[in-house]
This record gives sequence, C-alpha cells and structure tokens, in this order.
Amino acid sequence: MNRGFYTIMAAQFFSALADNALLFAAIALLSEVHAPSWHTPILQGFFVFSYIILAPFVGAFADSLPKGRVMFISNTIKFFGCLVMLVGINPLLAYGLVGLGAAAYSPAKYGILTEYLPHEKLVLANGWIEGLTVAAIVLGGGVSAILINPAVALNLLDLWDVPFIDTGINTAPELAITIISLLYVIAAVFNLYIPRVPIDHKPFSRNPIFLLKDFNHCFWLLWKDKLGQVSLAVTTLFWGSGATLRLIVLSWSVVALNYNPSKAILLTVYVALGIAAGALLAAKFVKMDKAVKVLPIGIAMGLMVLIMIPVTNPTLAIGLLIIIGMMGGFFVVPMNALLQHRGHLLMGAGSSIAVQNFNENLSIFAMLGLYSLMEWQGLGIYTIITVFGLMLASVMAILFKTHGQDKYI
Repeated sequence: MNRGFYTIMAAQFFSALADNALLFAAIALLSEVHAPSWHTPILQGFFVFSYIILAPFVGAFADSLPKGRVMFISNTIKFFGCLVMLVGINPLLAYGLVGLGAAAYSPAKYGILTEYLPHEKLVLANGWIEGLTVAAIVLGGGVSAILINPAVALNLLDLWDVPFIDTGINTAPELAITIISLLYVIAAVFNLYIPRVPIDHKPFSRNPIFLLKDFNHCFWLLWKDKLGQVSLAVTTLFWGSGATLRLIVLSWSVVALNYNPSKAILLTVYVALGIAAGALLAAKFVKMDKAVKVLPIGIAMGLMVLIMIPVTNPTLAIGLLIIIGMMGGFFVVPMNALLQHRGHLLMGAGSSIAVQNFNENLSIFAMLGLYSLMEWQGLGIYTIITVFGLMLASVMAILFKTHGQDKYI
C-alpha cells in the first residue's frame, strides 16, 4: 500500500471518528432537553433516511467527480450539520443534515478503493478501512463519554470561556459537538490530498428521472446477480443488526450491569474492538472466492447475542461483547469486498455502493423502527434481545442454506 492509500485511510478515520462521536453527543443533547426515550433510535432514523431517499443520486454524484472532491464536499455538509445543531435547531433535524453529508460521502469512500487498487487487494483494503472505521467507533465512543462526563465537561467549559465574548457553548453536549465539528474540518483537509484517479463509469445524464431509472436498473441488476445477491443480503443484514445492537447494548448495560450513560457508551467500545479484530483476521485468512464459507459465523453471532440475557458480571459482559464483535467483523469484510468487486464490474463503483447503502440503510431504518416500536410498547430489554438474536440467526441460516454450496468467482 502506498502513500495515497494511507491518505484515504486518514481522511476516513477522522470523518468516521466525528460521525460516531456525534451520535452519542446528540443522544446526550436529547437527554438534556428531556426528549422521550424512543427518540434515541428515531435520531439514527433521521440520519439514515438521507441514505435511502438520496440513493438514486449520490452514486451518480460520486461517479461524476474525483472521489476526493466528493468526500470534501460531504465533510463540509457534516460540519454545517454540527453548526445547525449548536444554534438550537431540533437535534433530529440537524442530525438528518449530517446524514445528508454522510450519504454523499459513502459511495466515494468505498468507490475510490475499487478505482485506486487492483481487485486482489480489495479484501486487504477493506480489512484496513473497516479496522480503522471501528477504531474510530472505539475512540468516538470514548471521546463522547469523556466530553459529556459532567466533571470533565465543567473543567473544559471553564477553559473554553473567552473573556467578554459569549460563545453560546454552555453545556457538555454543546462543547462535545463543537469539538467534533473540528474533526470534520481535519477530515476535509485530508480529502484535498487524496490522489486523483481517472473517472470511471461517468453517468450518461444528470436528469433526475434518468437517475431514478438507472438506479432501479442497478438495484435489480445487483440483486439478480448470484454474487451480488448473497453479498448484498449479508451486508444489509449486518449493518441493520449492528446499528440496533449498539442501542441494545446501551439499554442492556443499564439494566444488567447498573451502568450510568457515560459508562454504557464505553461498553459499546468492546463490540467495536471485536469487529476490528474480526475484520483484520478476515483480511488475513479469507480469500474473496471463499467469502460465502463464513456465513455460519453469522448464525453463531445471532445465537451468541442470546447469551447476553443471563450475564450480569461486567468482566463476562466485556468478553461476550468482544466475541460478538469479532464474529461480525469476520463474516462481513469478505462479503463487503465481494460485493464491491462485483458491483464495480457490473455498473461502476459509485452506483454499486449507492445500491448497497440504500439496502443497508433501509435495513437500519426498519430495525431501528422495530426497536422504537418495542420500546414504545414497553417491552423489556431481554425480550428485545431475544427477538433480535433469533431473527439474526434465522436469516443467516436461510442465506447459508440457499447459497452455502454455490461456487463463486
């Protein structure tokens, strides 16, 4: 891997760090204004909604410009989303604006890998990018937990105060969001130094009707393709499950381990560490032509989630969450690389990633909606864990039965 690849990685790290830190800061902001508990999954719903409605357009946008420029524009939108949140706009709407930038960012982030690297390095590159993304999740959760801690925030707010100037930053969540916005600026600077590569699969038209029809064509092309179908189904399920699991861990740790919100955020770090380890192991040991052989790991992950129910010991909880994360990272990275490779061949990197994002975020939106509904109905966290674990294991079992013996590449 050369310097250009590491520049891409640095840009991705700081943008992902800000994304994940902002989630917990926004949750803290909701708590500060005494929003109902079911607003928390709705917050993420506002974020992913942009991925769904913009999916037909962001792929074409990513394929029409150098990917580094697209990433710069996207980080700028995220930065303004933070500013909007700070001036008092409803956190749900402001976080939705950040989601708009993220929706435009994702096709460029992954698409540049297929344009910049040979296909035989895609699994390795995905291992790196997923590992760094998870490192950003780890540090993002840690940064937010520290910044929203009342004792730490009080000292930082004293340092932040400027004599004779009212900055408007008066609470821990506001201070956290301000610092996070600066991370988007750092990511944007790295975007300026990403190598330019020839534009591949440039869209034939920017007409919205044409783009909708083209997206629909790409959507069905990928779902009808044998390679695309299984990899798209697995990654869709994984990311929907992952977003829900993060909130489940927060609620479960309060009930089972008596953790406060700041400590509960840190517990999600262990899942992320496990995902990073699993991603790196997959990058080292799994070849793209053997990607479907990891599907049983997904079944085991769903069943492992059920073991959370009797656990009340913090040490056991940490070990369990790391194992669950490792299983997730190990089975999703090869499938992600397989999907990128096939999508690049069929329709272009940006368009294929846009189709992938549409499906994955539709899954996230649906699963978060189900989670919100169960919370609104007053179901206990252990019932939610049971539904979630059995659903994940069942769907993965169906996919393995359907595709486990197929030959690929």
